[in-house]
Amino acid sequence: MSAQCEATAQAASGATLGFFERWLTAWVFLSIAAGIALGQLFPAVFQAVGRMEVAKVNLPVGLLIWIMIIPMLLKIDFGALHEVKQHWRGIGVTLFVNWAVKPFSMALLGWIFIRHVFAPYLPPAQIDSYIAGLILLAAAPCTAMVFVWSGLTRGEPHFTLTQVALNDAIMIFAFAPLVGLLLGISAIIVPWDTLFISVALYILIPVMLAQSWRSYLLRRGEAVLKQTLDRLHPFSLTALLATLVLLFAFQGQAILEQPLVIAMLAAPILIQVYFNSGLAYWLNRRLGVAHCIAGPSALIGASNFFELAVAAAISLFGFQSGAALATVVGVLIEVPVMLSVVRIVNASRGWYEAK
Repeated sequence: MSAQCEATAQAASGATLGFFERWLTAWVFLSIAAGIALGQLFPAVFQAVGRMEVAKVNLPVGLLIWIMIIPMLLKIDFGALHEVKQHWRGIGVTLFVNWAVKPFSMALLGWIFIRHVFAPYLPPAQIDSYIAGLILLAAAPCTAMVFVWSGLTRGEPHFTLTQVALNDAIMIFAFAPLVGLLLGISAIIVPWDTLFISVALYILIPVMLAQSWRSYLLRRGEAVLKQTLDRLHPFSLTALLATLVLLFAFQGQAILEQPLVIAMLAAPILIQVYFNSGLAYWLNRRLGVAHCIAGPSALIGASNFFELAVAAAISLFGFQSGAALATVVGVLIEVPVMLSVVRIVNASRGWYEAK
């Protein structure tokens, strides 16, 4: 192991998943059950919530997404971008996988599985929408949970911070064109005005607010920033679960009629996670990158900014769309599948560092 990774391993030796993150899949299942039950019991209430829109943006969901995203963006230090040159090979690999491979591989997998393999078992009217949701899920790299995954692989924290800051900066400009291109290739109508509104509402404005707030907190000291992040964390996860309850209140009938649709949507997501993480890991090894860089690189390359995907899917296609359901499946399997990638990365350290 390199001296760089030795130091990182010592610093990250206490990294662990928090209580809420460790059981996120269970909370998601409970939110699904609660949403379906409440939607069946109180349909008029949720229909009223669904009508609370301005310019195709659902106001309750918009508020929940901000509560969900802003604490995550508060962690990002764009000042770390000057460190890109120190880890240029690992960052180059991650950028390649995040922006040149993952969205396109997901579009291909969606075309194979949703439009062909599983098409006879899915509602024909939703097939385009399912593919759109998968594309939205893959078009933005994860922002928050990768800090957890990086710690569990004893990843180099400065690399992780720099990579996430760079991805967020790129996302401001690349998310809408990339989604528009892939939806167009998939012959899905692109609502460009709503797409750009979603980028402004769920990327640009939250980034600006979070960075302004971060600057204010840092002027009061690093300890104040950390305390604020700790206090906000439960609100962020609660907002995510509340959004899922709303989604499944609208999706409940469709799920009850075709419960296997979740498994069919999970198939391309699982394949793309393992493919992209494996590709990033292998490329880093070929380039001689240290393991403490390759681990987080593989995890950032594979994970998705599912909070943004859920928000964009609701704005573009609505609560009851297949797109919204597809992005929620990404939330459902995020923790178990990424933990399995963490285990693979840690277990293969000897192979990775072998001459």
